[in-house]
Amino acid sequence: MIKILAVTNQKGGVGKTTTTVNLAASLATSQKRVLLIDLDPQGNATMGSGVEKRDLQSSVYDVLLGNKTIAQARKPAGTGGYDVLPANRELAGAELELADLPRREMRLKESLQAVLEEYDYVLIDCPPALNLLTLNGLCAAKSVMIPMQCEYYALEGLSDLVNTIRKVRANLNPVLEIEGLLRTMFDPRNALAQQVSAQLETHFGDKVYKTVIPRNIRLAEAPSYGMPVLFHDKASKGTQAYMALAGEMLNLNQ
Repeated sequence: MIKILAVTNQKGGVGKTTTTVNLAASLATSQKRVLLIDLDPQGNATMGSGVEKRDLQSSVYDVLLGNKTIAQARKPAGTGGYDVLPANRELAGAELELADLPRREMRLKESLQAVLEEYDYVLIDCPPALNLLTLNGLCAAKSVMIPMQCEYYALEGLSDLVNTIRKVRANLNPVLEIEGLLRTMFDPRNALAQQVSAQLETHFGDKVYKTVIPRNIRLAEAPSYGMPVLFHDKASKGTQAYMALAGEMLNLNQ
């Protein structure tokens, strides 16, 4: 059964796009058919997948406005073995244009129906804001992954995000659930990080992924080469962590 996962956090800089790109590549190496949807106007997941955002003839923007189908707009990732529905700066204007369209929160979900049988996993990289683009991601998804750093302000932002997901489930998408919280950029030498990590496990229990993503220079470098870390440095701790996360997800979804 297809898994549609929104990767989201209202706070920026938590490793959301890094997670979406590297999880897509790791699942693809496990022989899974993966579509990555970039819903962020910055287009970082697009570039990190080896797709040049400045050269796009069509993108997720055209899909949301109903001018193109996903099959027409998607691209193969440069090295990752998955497909990308790319984004660029055009998407920033979609907010205003979507506002007047019917079923504006459901545009992505309805567009996805035509290609669902072609994929095992759809990963949606949401922008770091609660806007119509994020709502489209949350309405299309069946579950949510929340990447977060183990720092003081993270817990405060997390409660806001959990409330948002509850509201979306109550009003727009009754099947939406939190699949898991992913600890990213983790430094085990940091006492506060250890403390916040322990609090997450206490409050959320088995909703916290066992896999922890470490701070890793290879992970940080890989996007500048337009590739997932798996193809930049196969032996790096970042690669090992995302392969472990893919394994954990595959076990959860059996």
